[in-house]
This record gives sequence, C-alpha cells and structure tokens, in this order.
Amino acid sequence: MTRPEFYDEGALVAVLTTQPLDRLLDYKAPEGGAMLGAFVEVPLGPRKVLGIVWGPGRGDWDIKKVRSVIRVLDAAPMREEMRTFLLRAAEYTLTPMPAMLRLATRAPGLGDPPSMRKIYRRGEGEPERSTDARRRVMETLDEYGDLSFTLKELSEMAGVTSSVVKGLVKQGVVSEEDAPRDVPFRRLDPSLPGKALTDDQAAGAAMLAAAVRSETYGTTLLRGVTGSGKTEVYLEAVAACLAQGRQALVLLPEIALTAEFLKRVQVRFGARPAEWHSGATMTERRRIWRMVGQGGAQLVIGARSALFLPYQNLGLIVVDEEHDTSYKQEDGVLYNARDMAVLRASICGAHVVLASATPSLESWANAEVGKYKRLELTSRFGPAVMPTMGTIDMRAAALPSDRWVSPDLQKAVQARIDAGEQAMLFINRRGYAPITLCRACGHQIACDQCDARMVEHRFLKRLMCHQCGETKPMPNICPSCGAEDRLAPVGPGVERLGEEAATLWPDARIATLSSDMYGSARALKAEIESIAQGGADIVIGTQLVAKGHNFPNLTLVGVIDADLGLQGSDLRAAERTFQLMRQVAGRAGRADKPGTALLQTYQPEHPVIRAILAGDEEGFWRAEAAQREAAGVPPYGRMAGIILSGPDVAAVFDIANRLARADGPLRQVGAQVYGPAPAPIARVRGRHRVRMLVKADKGVALQGALRKWVSQVQIKGDIRLAIDIDPQSFY
Repeated sequence: MTRPEFYDEGALVAVLTTQPLDRLLDYKAPEGGAMLGAFVEVPLGPRKVLGIVWGPGRGDWDIKKVRSVIRVLDAAPMREEMRTFLLRAAEYTLTPMPAMLRLATRAPGLGDPPSMRKIYRRGEGEPERSTDARRRVMETLDEYGDLSFTLKELSEMAGVTSSVVKGLVKQGVVSEEDAPRDVPFRRLDPSLPGKALTDDQAAGAAMLAAAVRSETYGTTLLRGVTGSGKTEVYLEAVAACLAQGRQALVLLPEIALTAEFLKRVQVRFGARPAEWHSGATMTERRRIWRMVGQGGAQLVIGARSALFLPYQNLGLIVVDEEHDTSYKQEDGVLYNARDMAVLRASICGAHVVLASATPSLESWANAEVGKYKRLELTSRFGPAVMPTMGTIDMRAAALPSDRWVSPDLQKAVQARIDAGEQAMLFINRRGYAPITLCRACGHQIACDQCDARMVEHRFLKRLMCHQCGETKPMPNICPSCGAEDRLAPVGPGVERLGEEAATLWPDARIATLSSDMYGSARALKAEIESIAQGGADIVIGTQLVAKGHNFPNLTLVGVIDADLGLQGSDLRAAERTFQLMRQVAGRAGRADKPGTALLQTYQPEHPVIRAILAGDEEGFWRAEAAQREAAGVPPYGRMAGIILSGPDVAAVFDIANRLARADGPLRQVGAQVYGPAPAPIARVRGRHRVRMLVKADKGVALQGALRKWVSQVQIKGDIRLAIDIDPQSFY
C-alpha cells in the first residue's frame, strides 16, 4: 500500500519538528487537511513550533491526548527528493533530523501570512545636498542593484537613521513602494550571447551543456589553470540548464567573491540572480527561500548552506574552487558542501561541476578511477600566460629578527612599482603578531577561555583569540610578572607586514586585505574592486586573496613564509600548501603583462616546494596519492573524528576512556580507535576538549558501527559528543 499524499482533517500525521527531539510527534491534521511534506505550525507544550508533515502518524499515543496541527503554512510543501536528501545527509553525517530540518528552514518569517510592506529602492536623480550619511545610503542601493530593502534594513546597512532615508524619499532619490513581501526574481535570459570562447573553452562548454541537457546525474571535475576562464565555461552550462526551465546553483567559497561574479552573471543573463549568504538581508533570505520553492528564482549564487534551499527543479550545481576548506562546516551540523552537492544532485538527477585550478585529492582520485568525468583547460585566456615561479632562500638572506621582506623581494617589488604595476605580499596569518611575549619573564599572553595564544590586532588596539573570538585591550603590564613596557610582538601577521611595507616603500599606496579588518562584507568588496581598478601599488593579504580575485595590473606575488603550512602533523598539510601557493601565485599576470611569483622559504629542497616550482601538478597528486594509499588514509581509507567536550576535564576523559574500552562494534568492522588524547587546542570557550580518531578501510560501513559504539555509553550533564565524518581539521 502506498503512503497517501494527502491527509484529511483529523487524520493522524507524524510531524518532524525543528526542536531537539529524538522522534516524530503525532498530531491530527487540521481543518482542510494537510499534504505530505507540508510546512506546519504545531503546539509543543506551551509553545508553537515549526514542523513538516513527514508521513502517517504511528497511533501509539492516547488519541484523546493527541493535539491538532495549528495551521498549514503558506509555503510550497517539501518535495520527496528534499526529504530524501535530508535523510541521507543525516545518515551520512550522523546528525539528528531536527538539526537537518533547521538547516533547511534558515529563513525568517516562514509562517507569516502574505502581506504588503513598504520597500525602498534606488529612485531618480541625486540628493540636493550630499552628506556622508546620504552618500552611504546611495552606495548601499547602488551596490545591490534592483534589490529592495525594508526601512530598518536599509538604515542598518547604510549605518544611518531612518530619517535620512525618509528625507531622500521626499526628494525622490529613494523610491518608497508598497509591495508583496515576496516577489519572483527577474527572469534570466539564457539566449543572450556569452563571451567569445577559445577552442579549448568552447569544447569544454559544449561537453558540460550536453551533460546538463541529458537530465541525468553526473559529476565533472573542471580543472583549469588559474586565469583559464573556467567561469565562462561553466556559465554556458548554467545557460543550458536555464534554457531547459530548470534551476541552477553556483556555490562560492567566499562572500567577497560575489560582487565581481554577480556582475559577470548579470552581463551574461541580463539580470541579477538570487544571492544566498550571511550578507543577504533578512527580507531577501525569506524571499529567496520562498521563490526557490515556487520556481520564482532560476539561479542562486550562494554559500554552502544554499544547498539546503527547497529547489523545485534543480538541474545543475557548480562548486567553484571546490578544494576550498571553507566548504566544510566545522560547527553544528558537520558536513562538506562539496560532498553534499554530489549527494543532492544524485537524488534529483542534476549535474555537478567541481571547478578548481588545484582540485582536492578526493576529487582528483574520483576522476582517476572514472567516478567523475574530467575536463581540462590547460592555458590562460587571451594573451595571459602562467607566471614564472622562483624561490628566495631565506637561509642566505641575513635579515634582522624584526624584518620579513628579503632584499631580493624588496628589489622585485620596487621594479614593479617603478613600472606602474602592482605587487602582492602574501602571508597566511591574520592580525599584527601571533604571539605577545613578556621579555622579562617569558610569559605568552593566552586566552582566558581557550588554550590558544591571543593574537595582537593593532588596528583594533586589542588582543584576539582566533578560536573563540574573545578580545581584551592590549596591556602594557605583564599579567604574569607585572613588568611594565616589556611586552613585545613575536612573529609577523598581515598588519605587521603592512607596517614593514610602509617603511620600505613610503610613497607606495598599500592596501591590506584581511577578513577581520573590514566592518562589513560590503566594505571588503569595495576595497577589492578599488584594487582591481588600480587603487593600490602593493596589496598585502592573507588566504582571502588566493580565492579567485582578478587584479589585471598585478604582476608580482611574493610569499613571505612559504613553509608555514608545512608545519604540524595534518595529513593534508602538503596538499593544502601546494594548493594555496599555486592559487596565490595564480593572481599574478592575469592580463597582458607576464607575472612572477617568488616564494621565500627556508626549505627550497622540500618536495612540495619543488613541485610548486616545477608546476608538475599531476606528479604532485600521484606522489601524494601514493603516500595516502600506503597509509590507508582518505581518500583511500575512512576516518571519523570524535570530539568530547565539557567544563570538567576529568569527566570528559572518563567518558572518552569508557568509549575506548567499548570498541567492540568498531572492531567487528575492522576499524581502529586512536586516543583519547587532549585536542591540540585542549580548551575552547572554557570547555575542555578530548579527541579520538577512528580509522577504517574504504569499503567499511562506518556510520552504523559508530552509531552502535557511541550508544553504549550514556552521556549526561554538560558533556557534549560530536562525530565528524571525513574530518578536514584536527584542532
């Protein structure tokens, strides 16, 4: 007997709620009935909570005590493919279903009835009198194009009072309109001409478009050198998807990338797509969620959580810079958006494009065995050529202890400035200095809540913990010995490098790019656009600058500490260093002027450094794959990280040791348990952290064994246990 798609009034229905419960709850269908997958509001104790009709009720509760669904929300019911996706994602990541449902309903006001509201857009003309406040309003409206705002949102985003906006409305500069809360996005036109493609690009675009038109699941690894035009190639796949009347999703790893990308999309399709990320307004988040479910949004550009929107007819998912570590969610629900994109596409018959110049070893290995198709772009677009790579041996540089730019790099930067070109200095450390040391007693200032050193942020005049976000004023007295004026910064961060650059090149225009130096995503985007237009001579940046930015006049990249990522025991250290160095180097020479990348290193003979210089990516991947396969670690084996945490370290270790002794379910499938041991950062936000690692062969059904294993030990009180399938970091 098939499950009914509709439940009449009074019928028992099982409802999955967003509350942290371990079961479905029975309710009576409301007046008018409810469809399978309907979003509903139900009573839970004294509260009203959001839920979904998940199927027929179990009927194992006194029928007289069963309460009724309060109402069915005005939202498209959750499709079967979405319910399947949430179930399978929950099974893979060992996540409770209520937490998965919360991921799928991250939009405000889903239960609000349809209504009208005042919205504000760009009007005609310019203000009668220009002020800083009015200018901020205009800049906000201009940046977001045809998007609309509520009065509160526009005021907050521009940093002005509502009276400033109202004054601009009176002048007709800002338009005030009555509009429905949620309206469809402007239609994109896939028939508009795209950019002229090279033969290489055209062949790749045709291959991807054919895969999309097949309307069957498949994954293609689109690998192209930096600057090869991967974006233009996969935009043709987007066009093919839209021409079929299906929806497309493009995932980007960094919100700062969206400004330039949105302009390219708007030129290609004649209108802006929907944007889903933390910088989107609450009004837009609700509108996108509803319009995606109703088919009123054809293309979504978003961060990793955009995977959990209720697509009506998803035909294509692009994961741009698929190797990027920001696709891994490291708190709450622990998932990798790259892997979840493949899972979702396999359920709904969509195609996946994984795009990168330096793919993850997992994707490379899947392409090697034929699980993924492989598409290569081997040359840069137009007159641009790949940068020349070189090293600077820091062992011979004889630098003072408080300087980090070698004489050779200084000369190279000066030559670019003299030629009217831009240079970039890269260091993968935020802040001013990673350690603040007392020269009297040797004390290093640490976070009060974490076992981590606090990082000086001189522009904030504060110390900051990069684990929990705790900050404190920069002291001038040592908290350990009381010595005055003996605290000194040790090691360089991006701010300190900026200070050194200002000393070396006093007449140069210097821009520092670090995510924590800008109050908003909008300010960061504006700075990136200014640099691209020639607004700086020297760019100093952290990992942020490696992520797909295009600076046409940038011809030199200097990496200050190429050895930094090679330190530590992370199994992905070599892979990540290789990716980061190649990506950073790829910022140079992206237009008609040739580029150079210089790596300052104390280990020029290191195999990773040699592979970077040689540009032998295939050779690097094969060597790295052989080492991983010999060790039986991902992608040639399986791993799961177990993180136990609590305020009492003894209680946490007690639970961990009991788990270690009860490893029978794991031994039955041939899995091994390592630990328990204190986590590398053993205390975060006042909670002591203990880690265990489970390692198994590739074909092992690990999740079921893990579930049996942890269920043997009852965890009470303030102790929390998290399981991280396929961990990316081990802190």
